[in-house]
Amino acid sequence: MERTVIETNFKGLNLIKRGKVRDIYDLGNELLMVATDRISAFDVVMPDPIPEKGKILTGISLFWFDIMKPLLPNHVISGNVDDYPESCRPYADVLRGRSMFVKKTEPLPIECIVRGYLSGSGWNDYQASGEVCGIKLPEGLKESAKLPEPVFTPSTKAETGVHDINIDMNEAIKMIGKDVAAKVETLSIEIYKKGADLAQKKGIIIADTKFEFGILGNELMLIDEILTPDSSRFWPLASYRPGGSQKSYDKQYLRDYLLSISWNKKPPAPALPQDVISNTHNKYREAYRQLTGQI
Repeated sequence: MERTVIETNFKGLNLIKRGKVRDIYDLGNELLMVATDRISAFDVVMPDPIPEKGKILTGISLFWFDIMKPLLPNHVISGNVDDYPESCRPYADVLRGRSMFVKKTEPLPIECIVRGYLSGSGWNDYQASGEVCGIKLPEGLKESAKLPEPVFTPSTKAETGVHDINIDMNEAIKMIGKDVAAKVETLSIEIYKKGADLAQKKGIIIADTKFEFGILGNELMLIDEILTPDSSRFWPLASYRPGGSQKSYDKQYLRDYLLSISWNKKPPAPALPQDVISNTHNKYREAYRQLTGQI
């Protein structure tokens, strides 16, 4: 197993943000996005990294960005270090496979969430009100049930350590305007459907996911990451049974472990046992292998 990258500090490059997973450098008109091996749960970054995680997330994102190009542009200029500016070359060994050189956009201030199945906070909302983010759903649905049609349920974007807040479409319109809100709703559902159909053929259910969009000039672009085990719920198709929680290829395994030890979901996060680290790594790697056909 290769060495892990917990954080980067590239001398001579302008680090502008250290997110839960990504370190972002400003290169003028472009950005360098570096996916580390950090992992977060309940909006708290764990003290232990997951080997190869950044490379797996980057590989899956590049796979999907390419597939979604017919639907809309994205911010990727290249994922090949050899194409990066000269200033990045001294760090090529770290950057290779875990970074993207991208266009700088103005990110929209909402997370664009699409739910195709009833799980997580959507299931909690449904149990309480029969709705998810103000959208009325049929009565009598079970946990993890497939919805009649995917629903768009945006949320606010929170800083690290603070929970995103689900909002309804009216609130989204207030934040980004009616035309843009309508456009990202349509695009989010189209991208989700295309991705979910392809993933299902490869044995993975994408239960829900979140997208991010940015604007460059007058053009709306898909940015950040797309349809990864960090931004989505990935379930094995073979073991899918509605009526409870599902086996997963995503962070749910880690969340379940943390719930089992009654952690209070506040920093500092507890150290992770080696078997939890290894099992999480294996789940991410298996998702990558099934989707892309690569090891």
